[in-house]
Amino acid sequence: MTEELIIRAARDIIRAKKVVALTGAGMSVESGIAPFRGEGGIWEKYDPEEYAYIDIVRTNPGKSWILLSEMQKEITKAQPNPGHISLAELERLGYLSSIITQNVDGLHHEAGNKNIIEFHGNHRWVVCMECGKRVKCTEISLEKLPPRCECQGVFKPDVIFFGEAIPYEALTKSNQEARSCEVMLVIGTSAVVQPAASMPGIAKSSGATIIEINIEETELTGYISDYLIKGKAGEVLPKIVNKIKNDAANLSV
Repeated sequence: MTEELIIRAARDIIRAKKVVALTGAGMSVESGIAPFRGEGGIWEKYDPEEYAYIDIVRTNPGKSWILLSEMQKEITKAQPNPGHISLAELERLGYLSSIITQNVDGLHHEAGNKNIIEFHGNHRWVVCMECGKRVKCTEISLEKLPPRCECQGVFKPDVIFFGEAIPYEALTKSNQEARSCEVMLVIGTSAVVQPAASMPGIAKSSGATIIEINIEETELTGYISDYLIKGKAGEVLPKIVNKIKNDAANLSV
C-alpha cells in the first residue's frame, strides 16, 4: 500500500503547478534534535514560563540562557537528514515552491532550500536586543552567560519566544502560499499549534490536495489530508523524489 501511495504522491507533485511543504518537529527529531513537547521534550526539563517567555529573556537573560545555550549546542551539531535533502532536491528540480516550517533549527537552509518561511525564527542566528546586530550563533561565546554584543547589549536567539507574535510577513506570505498551491505536503507535524495548524485547512479550502507524511495518524488524517503515507520523512521523501526523477515522463500522463 505504501508503494502505491509513493507513486500517487509523485504523480500529484508532478502534475501540480505549485507545491508547498509544511514541516514540523518530526523532521527535527530525525536529525537528533529533541522535541519541545511530549515525552522527552525540553519542556519536561525546563518550565517555559520560567525560561522561555520574552519578558524573562529581557529581565533575567542569564537564567534564560541556561536553557538557550543547551538548545543552541544541540541545534548547531545537528545535520540535515535525508528528508531535508529530498525537499531541497524537489526545489532544485522545480517541483517545490516553498517550505513553511515551525522548526527553528535552520536545517532546511543547511540542506539547500532557498524559499523558506520560518514561523518561529532560526536558532542558528542571534540578535542584539540593544543595537539589533545579527550574527551567526557560532560567532558568539557561551562561556559566560548571557552572551553580549560589542555594545554590551544582550544577544538573544533570532526566534519567537512565548509572548511574542508571529512575524506579520511570515504569516502573510504563508497564507498566500497556502491559498495558491495545488498540493501541500504536511510533513512531521501534528498540525495542532497555530497558526501553522491552519495552513492545511486553508490550502484544502482552496482546492489543494493535502498529502500527509507522518509516523502516525494526526487530527488531519481522514479529515483534511487526502491521504497519509505512514513513515519517517527521511525514508518516505527520498522514495518520492527517486520516483519523480526516474519516472517523471510516465507519471505525468
